[in-house]
Amino acid sequence: MTTRRLTTAQALVAFLARQYTERDGRHRRLIGATWGIFGHGNVAGIGQALLESEADMPFVQGRNEQAMVHAAVGYARQSRRLSTHAVTTSIGPGATNLVTGAALATVNRLPVLLLPGDVFATRPADPVLQQLEVPYAGDVSVNDALRPVSRYFDRITRPEALIPAALQAMRVLTDPAETGAVTLALPQDVQAEAYDWPEEFFTDRVWPVRRPRADADALTELAQAVRSARRPLIVAGGGVHHSEAEQALRDLAGATGIPVASTQAGKGSLPHDHPSDVGGIGHTGTATADELARTADLVIGVGTRWSDFTTASSTLFADPAVRFANINITGFDARKMSGLSVVADARGALEELTAALGGAHRVDPAYAQEYGDGKERWEQLVDAAYESGDPDARPTQTQVLGALDTLVTGDDILINAAGSLPGDLHKLWRTRSADQYHVEYGYSCMGYEIPAAIGVAMAAPGRPVWALVGDGTYLMNPTEIVTAVQENIPLRMVILQNHGYASIGGLSEAVGAERFGTAYRHRAPDLTYTGAPLPVDLAANAASLGMRVIRARTLRDLGEALAEARSADSATCVYVETETADTVSGPPGAQAWWDVPVAETAARPSAVKAREEYDRQAAARRRHL
Repeated sequence: MTTRRLTTAQALVAFLARQYTERDGRHRRLIGATWGIFGHGNVAGIGQALLESEADMPFVQGRNEQAMVHAAVGYARQSRRLSTHAVTTSIGPGATNLVTGAALATVNRLPVLLLPGDVFATRPADPVLQQLEVPYAGDVSVNDALRPVSRYFDRITRPEALIPAALQAMRVLTDPAETGAVTLALPQDVQAEAYDWPEEFFTDRVWPVRRPRADADALTELAQAVRSARRPLIVAGGGVHHSEAEQALRDLAGATGIPVASTQAGKGSLPHDHPSDVGGIGHTGTATADELARTADLVIGVGTRWSDFTTASSTLFADPAVRFANINITGFDARKMSGLSVVADARGALEELTAALGGAHRVDPAYAQEYGDGKERWEQLVDAAYESGDPDARPTQTQVLGALDTLVTGDDILINAAGSLPGDLHKLWRTRSADQYHVEYGYSCMGYEIPAAIGVAMAAPGRPVWALVGDGTYLMNPTEIVTAVQENIPLRMVILQNHGYASIGGLSEAVGAERFGTAYRHRAPDLTYTGAPLPVDLAANAASLGMRVIRARTLRDLGEALAEARSADSATCVYVETETADTVSGPPGAQAWWDVPVAETAARPSAVKAREEYDRQAAARRRHL
């Protein structure tokens, strides 16, 4: 047997550089690059291996470990889960900083490979720098915190153990039903230990990403359910995009006239101007979609995991006889809502369903007219929210979106994750292409936007990529701006400064907490945060990190600033203070409930009133059994 003598780290990097995916005849490199921040736990192992392998494994220097995972996740989502990045860190805080990013990846079913350093396997010194000592277990390290947020976890305590572990890691990364964060914890001594590796370990390996077909009986039952339904509704989730099933969904909707609502992850499954597209669904959805949901007798979920925002905390689907059917790559999600389970690739199942219906089934013309009229009424509300108004006034958040709406084409990609923007975008944004709308709402992680936009830009070079960032999320994680500047990535960033946590402030008011602790203001004499706004200059901060910054003070400035940023060939920020006064029109309110429990007993009238409203709404909850 031919062997090659390498360290464990060198062998791992050489192995990763030769892994590929294949779907529909197209090959892609599985690990497109490795992000890293080096410390004593990985610099002499993985760091040295990456240095020797620069020609085979691109390296990207990060600034924050959590952000590096977000960048890898953004790359993976833009790559339809067929390619991702690896992330290497030292031991200790570098490793624990991965946990939030790992949770985000796993919640969203997106692949990312994590390679944290670990304490010595041979324990020559115990404890070593940054080691967590656990009195009851000698084999626990901080990396064990990654176990519950990883789809696969292994600690490589001997060089030869890497072979089965690496193969298992690739299996999980490339399995659409299993994928998420994968962690290979690498003790720092084992990284540097040499071993005679079989040459076969380093041959090119292609991992087919299959399209499992639906069970014939399940598909027949689904077709029968569609034919018998009076008011069917499709709910498109992220699985539509992962499967590249947009055209198949368009064909089904065009053939049958069934309306299509979308989750945050599924928005863009149909373009906004498709006759069957009725917009977002759930707490942040449109009135059109939510009214259809309340009266639907058959709801077909395609690639959705039915989160509480989608179901309005189990209050949205109100028809007593409503039935569900779920097309999903995972049996776990396909069984939700007690639905008819169609475990299959989304594209293949939709194509087979269209064929099974044979072009002979369409919804009642009155139903199509109903949702068409509702769609038209909602578009009028969008126009009103986007309306410009006084050109010398400060813009509202929705007017910022309106200015972008007039500027972008189907080439542009918008990234967002947390705050009040996801709700506004879900309700209002007119998606022009299948991959334009990138809102991470499975974990809704503040600080995702900037690094994820970098990952998306790496996966889609030449396309305008926008990170839409509120002041709260900017302060969480701005450091990868430096990476965008270093790598000459023309990131477009819009900072909306509203001096606090606007989304949670509004929620706080609704649940009787009176916006407590949500404003970025000086303390007043009564010790509350109700004084003057803090003199924080986020534009200056972005400029200090290397971005070109354009300040847009008025609506008139805004359009010019956005156009200038879109045409820029370097990282560029548009900074705008938004108007929050009640007199300025904003987006339509919530069209469906969201369950955030309110204090059952309270002394303050606001909480008492909020609890009364909570009890009224909660009475509509139901379990779909």
